[in-house]
Amino acid sequence: MTVADVAAIRRGAGLFSLSDRALLEVTGGDRVRWLQGQISNDVETLAVGEGCYATALTVKGRIVADLHVLARDDRFWIETGAAVRDALWQRLDRYIVADDVELGDASDRFERLALEGAEAGGVLASLGAALPPENGAREARIAGCEAVVWAFGFSNEPAYQLLIPAGEASAVREALLAAGSASGLVEADAAALETLRIESGVPALGSELDEEVFPAEARLAHAISTTKGCYTGQEIVERIRSRGAVNYLLVGLRFDGALPAPGTELQTPDGKRVGEVTSVASSPEAGAIGLGYLRRELEAPGSEVGAGEVAARVVALPFVGPGPA
Repeated sequence: MTVADVAAIRRGAGLFSLSDRALLEVTGGDRVRWLQGQISNDVETLAVGEGCYATALTVKGRIVADLHVLARDDRFWIETGAAVRDALWQRLDRYIVADDVELGDASDRFERLALEGAEAGGVLASLGAALPPENGAREARIAGCEAVVWAFGFSNEPAYQLLIPAGEASAVREALLAAGSASGLVEADAAALETLRIESGVPALGSELDEEVFPAEARLAHAISTTKGCYTGQEIVERIRSRGAVNYLLVGLRFDGALPAPGTELQTPDGKRVGEVTSVASSPEAGAIGLGYLRRELEAPGSEVGAGEVAARVVALPFVGPGPA
C-alpha cells in the first residue's frame, strides 16, 4: 500500500481481490421465518434482490458476526468474514430443530472482487452493469462472465462486491482495469482497504467486533430492527436501547506521534484504564489515527487520553469520506 493509493481511491476507485470473506446459504421452505428469528435485522420485508446489514448475536446479545444478507430467488445469502465462518455456522446450526431449513457454504463457488471509491459505479456502468441500490444486488455479464454485483463496502464510498464463478475472476479483473483507466482506477491491496475502513470509522470483525461487544457499543444501530419480532439476543439489545446502558463506545482517536499497537490501553492522565485501541492507520488526509473503545463519559470529541506513551484525542467519525448513511 502507498499513501497515493488511498488518496486515489477516494478520488477515483480501487479494485480489490478479497480472499478473507465467506458466503453461507440458507435454503428451505421455512428459511424466511427461521432467519428472521436468528439475526438482528428484518429479512421478512426483503424482496428478491434486496439485502440488509445485520448481526448474529449470542443469547447475551453480544456479536458473533456482522453480516450482509441478500434475498435470492430460493435462498438467502449471508456474507461475513472468513475468520468467523465456523463460529457463525455453529451458532446458526444450533437453532435448526424441526425447521425446513438447510445451511450451505457457497464460499468456494465464487471468487471475490470489490470496487470502492467515488467512480466505482461509473466503472461498472461503462461495462453495461446495472447498478443495484444500497445492500441490493443485480446480475451482470462482464467480460463474458456471469457475476453478481452486490452494493456494499467498507470505505463509506460507493462500493460494489462482485461474486464471480470460481476460475473466471481474471477476465473480469482485466475488463475492470481497462474500463477504469480513465477514471483513475487503481488496483490496491488489503492494507489500503484497511486504511480506508479506519478512516471511515467502520468497525471490523476481530478488531472492533467480537463476542465481548454489544452492537450498541460499536454504534451498529443500522444493523438492528426495532420493529421485528423476537430474535436471539433481542431482549438484551432492547434493554440496552431503552436504557442506554453501555459503559464503552467506539470512538475515533487521533494520535500525537507514532501509532500505538492495537490492544494498547487508553488511560486518563492519572493512569486509570478507560479503554483500548482496536485499530490504527496512517491516513494520507487525517494522519495518525485509530479506532478504540472508551468509557462513555469520555467519548465526546476533544477528550484527551493516553495510549501507552502516545497522547491521543477523541475526534468525530468518520475521519475522512462522506460518512455512514
